[in-house]
Amino acid sequence: MQTTYYENHKVQQPHFTADTCFDYYNERLRIDDYRGSVNHLVIWLEEEVIKNNFNKVIVKSRYEDTALWIQQGYIYEGEFTKYFNGAPAIAMCKYITNERRNSQYWLDEDNLLKGVMKLPQGASQSPFPEKYSLRMADVQDAKSLAELYGEVFEVYPTPMDNPEYVLKMIQSGTLFCVVEHEKKIVSAASADVNSTYHNAEITDCATLPNHRKFGLMKHLVDQLEKELFNRSIYCSYSIARALSFGMNAVFYQKGYVYKGRLANNCKIFNKYEDMNIWVKDLSS
Repeated sequence: MQTTYYENHKVQQPHFTADTCFDYYNERLRIDDYRGSVNHLVIWLEEEVIKNNFNKVIVKSRYEDTALWIQQGYIYEGEFTKYFNGAPAIAMCKYITNERRNSQYWLDEDNLLKGVMKLPQGASQSPFPEKYSLRMADVQDAKSLAELYGEVFEVYPTPMDNPEYVLKMIQSGTLFCVVEHEKKIVSAASADVNSTYHNAEITDCATLPNHRKFGLMKHLVDQLEKELFNRSIYCSYSIARALSFGMNAVFYQKGYVYKGRLANNCKIFNKYEDMNIWVKDLSS
């Protein structure tokens, strides 16, 4: 039986409409956009959380609604600057259990972030290594990409080890960039493009352990940014594991700005992990 990781639904009620993600794998409900009454939306969210045994709600709020969400018990966790065609999306969250709310690693992550921010920003990166090649992926790479993600991640919040899922992503407009060595994909990253609001998430970053010493991810991010810029997508953001020095360092050194931390956001490896928000304006 195939696992249903998540379902996206357009919800239309008399007092509001909402673009939702029922994220069963990560036991959370996410609101990616909405119009109408926040109060009525909150009532609906409370009912759906109980029905689905979710323990976290994440809302991408318009800036002007932030106070309304705070009045309803939601807390600010970060900002996706210029997410809505130039206007910010504010991450407002609510937790249903203490276990989901409380992070065991918060202070460790604060210290890691301090270390990252001591690095020189815009530092020159390692030259692209010999005997490696970089290119954009196409539908024929779905199987190889799935094999890469299956090898790198034992647990991941989406079924990236499934070739059919990766194929659907490519066909729906997600951009993948890959590095090959001896005709095998050894590193990859993607840009999940939102064509409605003209933003993109840099995600699905993975490199096989034996190839991590060459700084390949910075080259992949460079190429994805060029592709986005050419499509007039200027809001680029990423959500990086707060315990990963390497990935946070990549985004900091590539000019991304730290914009907050989402507590116990998604399952990666063997536990729920806190995720740091990084945002970059590609137009400047």
